[in-house]
Amino acid sequence: MEFSIATLLTNFADDKLVAPKVLEKKLGCQDDASLRKLQVCLDALEKIGILTKDRGRYKRVTEEGVVEGKLRCSSKGFCFAIQDVEGSEDIYIRESQLSTAWNGDRVLVRITKEGSRRRSPEGEVRLILERANSSVLARVRQTETESFRAVPLDDRLLFEIELLSNGVNLAEAIDHLVNVEVQRYPLGRHLPIGRVTQVLGSDAQSAADTDIVCCKYDLRRIFSPGVLQEATALTGEMDAEEIESRLDLRDSLTIALKPKDPLPEQNCDDALTLEKTEDGHWQLGIHIADVAYYVEPDSLLDLEAQKRGTSVYLGDTHLPMLPEDVAHLCSFTPGQDRLAVSVLFTLDAAGQILEYELQPTIICLDYQLSYEQAQAILERHGLAATAEAGEEEVDGVAIEEETQHLSAAFEILDQLFALSQTLRAQRQQRGAFELNLPDTRFHYDDEGALGAMVVSSSLFARLMVVEFMMLANQAVAAHLQALGVPGIYRVHPTPNLGDVQELMKLASNMGIDLQLEQEDNIRPRDYQKFVQQFAESRTEKVLTLLLLETLKPAVYNVTPRPHFGLALEQGYTHFTAPMRRYPDLLVHRVLQAVFSEGRDRRTARTKDTVNLRHSSCHGKINWNVLPPELHQEFEAQFVAQVIHLSEREKIAQEAEEDLEGLKKAGFMKAHTGEIFQGLITGVQSYGFFVEIEDLLVEGLVHVSSLKDDWYEYRSRQQKLVGRKNRKQYRLGDQVEVQVKSVDYYRQQIDLIAVGGGSEASDEDGDEGQPVGTDLDGDLGEE
Repeated sequence: MEFSIATLLTNFADDKLVAPKVLEKKLGCQDDASLRKLQVCLDALEKIGILTKDRGRYKRVTEEGVVEGKLRCSSKGFCFAIQDVEGSEDIYIRESQLSTAWNGDRVLVRITKEGSRRRSPEGEVRLILERANSSVLARVRQTETESFRAVPLDDRLLFEIELLSNGVNLAEAIDHLVNVEVQRYPLGRHLPIGRVTQVLGSDAQSAADTDIVCCKYDLRRIFSPGVLQEATALTGEMDAEEIESRLDLRDSLTIALKPKDPLPEQNCDDALTLEKTEDGHWQLGIHIADVAYYVEPDSLLDLEAQKRGTSVYLGDTHLPMLPEDVAHLCSFTPGQDRLAVSVLFTLDAAGQILEYELQPTIICLDYQLSYEQAQAILERHGLAATAEAGEEEVDGVAIEEETQHLSAAFEILDQLFALSQTLRAQRQQRGAFELNLPDTRFHYDDEGALGAMVVSSSLFARLMVVEFMMLANQAVAAHLQALGVPGIYRVHPTPNLGDVQELMKLASNMGIDLQLEQEDNIRPRDYQKFVQQFAESRTEKVLTLLLLETLKPAVYNVTPRPHFGLALEQGYTHFTAPMRRYPDLLVHRVLQAVFSEGRDRRTARTKDTVNLRHSSCHGKINWNVLPPELHQEFEAQFVAQVIHLSEREKIAQEAEEDLEGLKKAGFMKAHTGEIFQGLITGVQSYGFFVEIEDLLVEGLVHVSSLKDDWYEYRSRQQKLVGRKNRKQYRLGDQVEVQVKSVDYYRQQIDLIAVGGGSEASDEDGDEGQPVGTDLDGDLGEE
């Protein structure tokens, strides 16, 4: 199994000695080659002082002035190491101090010069922990010596790669776009070596956009034979002892709602029940497929899922975290018994939670409906009407044969919808906001990767499910904290005040007065009000996207912290998608450990016990619920994984956005020369950015294209003003732009202003920075 130095070092925590045998198991080293590689790495790390050896076991050495970070480089050769700790300073690294590290690599950096108020600290790369570029997109060129080299398209990778002959006719691939697998990274003055794995096309636009994205982000498209073999070997057989140990809910009417045409791994991994209790309350059941029962820790399946971190969705192509055989085995299928982990809520008539419990269960799905079908039932159109006539079928069950049973399902849908509206009102009452975004693909039945709930769909049946899944995530987070067991939490930081003030300034230019309740403090309720004000504007789509840009990315953390998008102060987790997100699978494993090994009393002699599965235990536990070794093992694993899992999610999101960007760039290239209406969303000394409203495509109008005057940049007002004609281009102005040119691969769209803007006043005294048509400007770096 492949592993990086970063992965290896995550197994060393708390200054403890670790045996090689433990590392072999954790890293999946089973064959001679991987065992040799592990020993070479251990010997090298010991030699350079990262590890120390004691009686055949290894321990991590703590070094003063050495920090870990991820390199972000520019095309001009300078780099910064970005630390993972929020609020930490970026460390400047000169090209001569990179030690062959590349953009995106994870590195250990030794600080060589402390920072000051005006300058960042400086450092040098001590060790490359993990390479970010195991393959690169490049063009092939022939050298004067008749050899072949690959020139990366990413201009932040300042090197060429010597190409090995591996059956590809490199002469025919000259000037073509290729994917190059790195065989050896730079060694001293020697160039890196690689081999062409795929010729993508004569240029970027002739290549398949999905191929470009998969190669660019090194996304795994297939599973190894060993992983597939493990998946195939799994069976759905459940022994009597396992069934006996679970809460049997097979007699409860169970429904699941999913997209109309789900991807294979989205068949069904969550389901709902709703029943009246004897005392007149409601019991809401949220049931999640028990993937952890089948995917054993440290198995090849588990290690592969860990490495992928999450499923990736590229248009109609999806790259699953787990093979389809696992998805098929775990998915809830009508009429089939399935294992689940369930959150069972007891609620009063007003929708207030009275208590809840977490249980390993066995369920049997009665009906799987599409969102559209559920919506038709709720609206009493379509399916509801045909059901009365006995003409429709749902998942192959004739309605005329199941009228009474299906009628109960219709009634449950009505009750579930009413309950979801109550939960939504509670969420909004605490300040949570919703984003109206043009996204029709939903990969998760909760808030997903953005950190805030998206309500673009008119399918309120889906939004109903989302409310319940977020409620389950919230309850599990609270339960983990009450038990005092390790957990992985979803954290959504508060936006930067400066970013929000820029948004408020743009909105002001458009006649929208945005105000913060507290001048120097941003709260979710402020965003809730912003969204409501945007809804009254004809530029709602653009403004919502700009609002989205002010949000910080949600990340994983071992410490429960506030979740801004959901307005939660006490912590939140991801629990409802263990088939598609590795953090969810880890949370399931903790719960599994609580179910099987949790201690329900302080000592064996204590008579009073608590129910570890029930919310009644909250506030009553003052002992370690899990055995110490198991607790420490979970703790160390989670600390080691959270950064990796956040990065994998970020890569997946960037890949999905990149694919969308390529499609937009291709569309715009086909419309070169055409004129569109747009909104100015950013102003710099070198030009201004325009969002083409109908297409949600952004391009740049460079100052060199403004031929009618000499323009000054006024940074305070975020605008460019003509010296003679007093014409201005400012944030929020409407403009007409013509598409000048498009760089497909870099998704850069150059525009020319042909109309719009506004008339400048002489009220402000900002003389501005003169810019003109003879200035090139600096487009900066990503």
